[in-house]
Amino acid sequence: MRILIFGGTGFVGAHYARHLLEARPVAQVVLCDKAPLDESRYAPVLVQALRDPRCSFRQLDLRQRIPDDLAEGGVDLIANFAAVHREPGHEAWEYFETNLLGADNVCEFADRIGCKTILFTSSISPYGPSELERDEKSLPVPSTPYGASKLAAEKIHLGWHRGGDDRRLLIVRPGVVFGPGEGGNVTRMIRFLRKGLFVYLGNRGVRKSGIYVKSLSRMFEWGLERLGDPSFCNIRPGAAFFNASFDPPPSVEDYVKAIREVGEFKRPVFNIPFKLIYAISHLFMGIGGIHPVRMRKLVRPNLILPSFLKHLDYDWKWDLRSAMADWKCEKPEDWA
Repeated sequence: MRILIFGGTGFVGAHYARHLLEARPVAQVVLCDKAPLDESRYAPVLVQALRDPRCSFRQLDLRQRIPDDLAEGGVDLIANFAAVHREPGHEAWEYFETNLLGADNVCEFADRIGCKTILFTSSISPYGPSELERDEKSLPVPSTPYGASKLAAEKIHLGWHRGGDDRRLLIVRPGVVFGPGEGGNVTRMIRFLRKGLFVYLGNRGVRKSGIYVKSLSRMFEWGLERLGDPSFCNIRPGAAFFNASFDPPPSVEDYVKAIREVGEFKRPVFNIPFKLIYAISHLFMGIGGIHPVRMRKLVRPNLILPSFLKHLDYDWKWDLRSAMADWKCEKPEDWA
């Protein structure tokens, strides 16, 4: 197989490429992205895997038309992970420019070259904020430019799928994706717990849908293998989507307990009123990742359930604690 990964040098793309190289008899995996792989970000074992002669890099901007020569040798699968996603960090129009133009260009390219299968990572953001549990049957009501742009990008991919009865489409909506080289909220939680700086903000019991990056890669393969099964396709024949998260979604306290146990962090964790830390975030905005928007996200639940996976008795392989232990084993410098 010859596989193109758009957003291939990003966190999810790099890990999925490694999974493909180790688990599939692939002929070539092409990492398509704006920038080459940042080897300092990832564990040596992942970097070494991506030096496999079957893996190559192609620099391109997905907001532009994808060149024809990228299809030389044929394309069996397109994985579209490219997106502007950091919130905050971008103007509203930037989410739509990249996420919609990218979806348009990927689908036009797939149509032009005759590729029959697309894997698209969306997000749980299209569901919008709510105190209620929601799953694949819930109506998406996005409240942010990022969430709205990802929902619109889903519709663009679905439009491509309707262009031929032999086309296959898998849409995955992950929760917070964490693991070796993530560098986001869970990495910051590890660092703060290690230094004794982490505090609860009245959010001990707040549940946050999340998934280990290696588990997510396995979910991609599991879903792609089932697109020929009519009972699996919950959108229309040949098309399916599901939420990717642990079941049930872990609470903030669950994350803290798993990290402290695996990292052997002994320093106590205290509670501070959210209003106080929220006021401080306005004073120190932009320092050390502190921002009022991020502070609000810490106390806002994401009760997005992976009901579709649970219904089909999916094997998660890693639970929260074993995922943290695997992460520490592979990239101990994230924990040191």
